Amino acid sequence: MAAHAAAEAGQRQDGPVADAAAARDSVVIHVLIVGDPSELGTDSRGSGRWAVPAEVIDIAADGMLIRSRTRILLTGGEGWDQVVTGQEVRTAGKLKPAKPGQVEAGVLAAATPPMRPDKRHKPEAPGNIPQGPAQLKKQFRSATEWLRGDAAGLLPGMVTGDTTGLDEGLEAAMKTTGTTHLTAVSGANCSLILGGLVLLARTSRLARGVAAMVALGGLAGFVMMVGPDASVLRAAVMGAIGLSALSSGRQGRSLGFLCLAVTGLLILDPSLGTSIGFLLSVLATLGIVLLARPIASWAPAWVPSWLASAVAVPLAAQLLCSPVIVALQPQFSSYSLLTNIAVAPFVAPVTILGTIAVPLVPLLPWLAIVPIAVAGVSSAMVAGIARFFAGLPGAALPWPEGPAGIATMILWSVVTVLMLWLVLHPVWAGSAVLSLHRRLVFLIAAAESAVRHCRTDGHSAGSPPPGVRVAGLRNTARDAARGRLGPKQNPSGRKQHWLLARSPRPKPPRRTPPVGGTLPRPR
Repeated sequence: MAAHAAAEAGQRQDGPVADAAAARDSVVIHVLIVGDPSELGTDSRGSGRWAVPAEVIDIAADGMLIRSRTRILLTGGEGWDQVVTGQEVRTAGKLKPAKPGQVEAGVLAAATPPMRPDKRHKPEAPGNIPQGPAQLKKQFRSATEWLRGDAAGLLPGMVTGDTTGLDEGLEAAMKTTGTTHLTAVSGANCSLILGGLVLLARTSRLARGVAAMVALGGLAGFVMMVGPDASVLRAAVMGAIGLSALSSGRQGRSLGFLCLAVTGLLILDPSLGTSIGFLLSVLATLGIVLLARPIASWAPAWVPSWLASAVAVPLAAQLLCSPVIVALQPQFSSYSLLTNIAVAPFVAPVTILGTIAVPLVPLLPWLAIVPIAVAGVSSAMVAGIARFFAGLPGAALPWPEGPAGIATMILWSVVTVLMLWLVLHPVWAGSAVLSLHRRLVFLIAAAESAVRHCRTDGHSAGSPPPGVRVAGLRNTARDAARGRLGPKQNPSGRKQHWLLARSPRPKPPRRTPPVGGTLPRPR
């Protein structure tokens, strides 16, 4: 992967587009839009600025025509929020070099709105732009405007990733509770789509291979509907691996699929190696593959399997993602796990019914009202739960920054797993505690005996051992009077040792029978 990324970076930096960008020439450029516009903010006149990823078809610069298939980044104002993926446009502007670390060969500050490739045409109006994923997103957002409260802004985000109408307070609450992944097309969405299609195919008594093909075809349609950009493709691949890990139960095969998918995605787009979203997605999938099933198996027999999985899946993902999250945002979301468990029953209706409603909006708008209404109620419940947990005391606790915070969170994750094991295995924990207690008692006794032995060996010859003097301090006079404690002369006559000597027991008097009688028989 490193060799591939280095070779690609060398070709990008040494190409003709990079040379034109280094010269900072004013150019006329013909490009292919390869991603959705993202808002940059507003300019001095108060109008919006947008960034659009594109691929160069040809560039007219300094009397030369450059043909190259190189990625660049377009920035512009009016009209650039209306372009869609797959559209060819022409514009003019000043080409500048990209910043270090960017995957694009240059950045073009567009001086004109997007135009058709033919220069004789005027700038395109929004109505002339061809239908595409971006247009479907806008139509779906317009169709949900009749919903009240947070549902109108959250439903498009949970279904298509369109967060333009999301309330700022709700967005902050979802960040506090660790549920921001629900407002974008993530692996959870793709897993739900795949799971629903597999269940539908198996209910129709289709063979396993046919059901898998149907599910993959449906997932491909979902990806095309929401837009086949890098984040959606990554989410689709990770969602498919996560679902296979939960359904097949073969940890080794799922881990192999994950490694293969990560390698393939990085070969197709090496820029994913610097994406925090890609890192979090891989870590969440890795947690599900490695830890979800073992943690679910720790549950007692009386806990339903679906409840154990509902707790194990978000916990496994959070354990591996938390060190990266605290590096980005140094705070601890106290109720993140509880919030994700509470909103889980409402995420599936939003994703599945909302996805069904997206193609119905332009085709049968009256029929799309029913799934939109049900999905809207579920999304309102998700928003209410996020706001509730975000308002509790201690919802966001401060956490150390930098490497110290990352190391502390890793240690905390390990402690969490150990504590969960001990709570779910009380018999083993009790026996372990008793065994540890016995070992400690043995070690303490052995240490005490060793200390006494050392003190006995090191005492002076003419004095009693410290243990004897301390132990017999109270009864020294009485024992000396009875002859039990006293000095004993060594046969050599040189040294004396204090010894405990037992006095002989007095013999009982001999009993004689009386005259003319016998002794009574003892009982």
